[in-house]
Amino acid sequence: MALPSVWSAVRVAILSVSVVGLLSMRLVGAGQDSGSVIPAESRPCVDCHAFEFMQRALQDLKKTAYNLDTR
Repeated sequence: MALPSVWSAVRVAILSVSVVGLLSMRLVGAGQDSGSVIPAESRPCVDCHAFEFMQRALQDLKKTAYNLDTR
């Protein structure tokens, strides 16, 4: 008999967290100043960030493989 009340409590909790999350995202988006935007010319492109991320990931994989080989 306790299961239906547990499930209803879980549903209410999930709904509450979703509503609070949506409201906080909306507040964060409204609070950004338009004067603090960095011009596109001075920002690195998305491909550059992805390339750097992949380079670091490959270096980590190489280190991990080396450590496993030495064991």
